[in-house]
Amino acid sequence: MRWGDPDLSAVLLGAYLVMLTFLWGGLVVGVGAWQRRFRLPATPSPAVPRLSFCVPARNEVDNIGACVRAALASDHPDVEVVVVDDGSTDGTAEAAHAAAAGDPRLRVLVGTPPPTGWAGKPWACTRAAAEATGAHLLFVDADVVVAPTAARRAAETLLVHHLGLVSLFGTWRLESFWERVAIPVIGWFIRGATDVAAVNTPGRPEAFANGQFILVDRNAYDSVGGHGAVRAEVLDDVRLARAFKQHGHRLGLYFAPDLFQVRLYRNLGEIVAGYGKNLYEGMNRQPAVALLALAALATGVLVPWVCLGLALSAPGLLFPGTSAPGVWIGWIAAVCLLPVVLRWRLERAEGRGGGYAWTHPLGNAVLAWILLGAVFRVRTTWKGRVFHDGKAA
Repeated sequence: MRWGDPDLSAVLLGAYLVMLTFLWGGLVVGVGAWQRRFRLPATPSPAVPRLSFCVPARNEVDNIGACVRAALASDHPDVEVVVVDDGSTDGTAEAAHAAAAGDPRLRVLVGTPPPTGWAGKPWACTRAAAEATGAHLLFVDADVVVAPTAARRAAETLLVHHLGLVSLFGTWRLESFWERVAIPVIGWFIRGATDVAAVNTPGRPEAFANGQFILVDRNAYDSVGGHGAVRAEVLDDVRLARAFKQHGHRLGLYFAPDLFQVRLYRNLGEIVAGYGKNLYEGMNRQPAVALLALAALATGVLVPWVCLGLALSAPGLLFPGTSAPGVWIGWIAAVCLLPVVLRWRLERAEGRGGGYAWTHPLGNAVLAWILLGAVFRVRTTWKGRVFHDGKAA
């Protein structure tokens, strides 16, 4: 066989399809086991100490009310809620007070501009921690709505398993078209790239935390320097987890879609800007890693759809010398369908209908566009603050 020979083309295409069939088939079969393995475990119910919700909020008037109400509705026996209004201009502080309806467990602090060398969120978290009185600190974003049991169950897990930090993967509240198309794809890309078993194993260097929900033991937090240890980082959550592990504290990262929802972004522009500042930073700004991820997205998800289009519209290009490639077309279609089935299973596991699973290729195209743009972008702006190479400018 030589290049251009129809038999060689068939061998190469067959090898490619075999690889993708085993890859996606294994993920479809194995995703349920992953979810069961890393789901937040049931624990005994030890007495839990006072817990402080620490909520940094910058121009979050649309989200802060639901966040505060949910935190105050926690079944944890002793909570307070500390909101830091980080220079908002939209009435965030007033919305937080209104949501609490006079509940004395809420305190709203007037934020101050971050000192030189500090990013806004780490500074707001530091302010919240300094005012908090709990032995446990639960950092949640202002767009997070926790279930009533979330704080107590996380605190019990921290105590029973002798952890310094517990972080959870919740689920997303999706409303607009682009949220439904892109956010699950990007979110599960991040989860899939995280070695959760290694993160939860003491002595392994891997570390990860989801900044939407991070519970810490106060003494452990102080021992690593708190958010001061990650003061300049745009990816403060992952870097904080790394600091905990480097200081000998154990991490617990769990899948808990029933314990909180988050409304991350509301339109395509916000999705591109929000993930654009984090994804490449999570790859330690290594172009080779980003390009490898792009190649995997293209070959694993996008190219099969291109092949299917060619097989249906111009079979001679894909199958030279073959007049009836029906089996090949069926196989390519099955390979295209497997990631859609995986997406459907993931959506159903998180309580969504799964109807947007068919948009999986489009979501991956958005992810690829974000990654490609991030590789060539040095300066990013988020909520009016500027970062250079992932550090506060």
